[in-house]
Amino acid sequence: MHAVLGLRDNLITEETMLSILKSMTLSPATSAAVPIPSSIPPGNCQLPVALLQVMFRHDGCLIPTQTPSISRRIDITLQPSSAAADSTKNQLDIMGRVIRNQRKGRGSIFTAHTRLNKAPAQFRTLDYAERHGYTRGVVKEIIHDAGRGAPLAKVSFRHPYKYKDVVETFIANEGMYTGQFIYAGKNATLTVGNILPLGSVPEGTVMTNVEEKVGDRGALGRTSGNYVTVIGHNPEEGKTRVKLPSGAKKVVKSRSRGMVGIVAGGGRTDKPLLKASRAKHKFSVKRNSWPKTRGVAMNPVDHPHGGGNHQHIGKASTISRYASAGQKAGLIAARRTGLLRGTQKTKD
Repeated sequence: MHAVLGLRDNLITEETMLSILKSMTLSPATSAAVPIPSSIPPGNCQLPVALLQVMFRHDGCLIPTQTPSISRRIDITLQPSSAAADSTKNQLDIMGRVIRNQRKGRGSIFTAHTRLNKAPAQFRTLDYAERHGYTRGVVKEIIHDAGRGAPLAKVSFRHPYKYKDVVETFIANEGMYTGQFIYAGKNATLTVGNILPLGSVPEGTVMTNVEEKVGDRGALGRTSGNYVTVIGHNPEEGKTRVKLPSGAKKVVKSRSRGMVGIVAGGGRTDKPLLKASRAKHKFSVKRNSWPKTRGVAMNPVDHPHGGGNHQHIGKASTISRYASAGQKAGLIAARRTGLLRGTQKTKD
């Protein structure tokens, strides 16, 4: 008769097991703790010898109890010792936390800060009048929009079919004023504030709020001081090449509209904030992205760059794209680092 251990596939001899069973005094109402010989290896074993259920206690004793089961076996389960349990607990204690970019990457329910927003800044809906001629509006008011660097212009147009006015909200360009007439359409003149399709303006014209797709009412060059430059036309394909504020070149449809000029509010970022409360009020109407603690200012448990007797990263800040989520901090999968040296020729 053998007792087969499931965890280590070791064997307990019949003599060892019988010596344990002979030393046990059992009754239906009592249980006793019996010392276990040191020769028994840890694991799980089954013995078809008696109506007993025997468990190893963590301090190294057998606790026999009467069982009503009719199966003729003994189930012996080894519990980890207190030292092993403490070791496992210590290993769990030293594991790192979920770092900030893991929490951000998981995402949550998003709520935009829209309490003080005035209106969406976009062109008129593209209609027959703009596609084949022009329509005229007048600037009624220039207003500030919370969370936006550029001012907005309220422009009133006549409704094309009904006897009423329709007020549109545009991003104000530099040089616009209240009472100014705004012309929107294919046949409008090339004047600051007018809205024309890109195919109707000469190369080199600067425009704002350019449509990325025809009729989307403006998507490119919308922030204060920015503009999009028209650098070329392709009449055969109906495409126009533009240069974005980032310096990138993009090809859009020539029927996409834009407003002539530069977005007002340029130079806004030249003045320093100087104190934290100004940054607080700036971001309170934008998004929850301030203040942002640096990784080197954290503890090692909170960030891969944390810890040390002085604030330093202490290792290469580049990290593999295939690193685990808790390691991804710094320059992730960077092709190169450092300053760009030398000159580079670009084709317009």
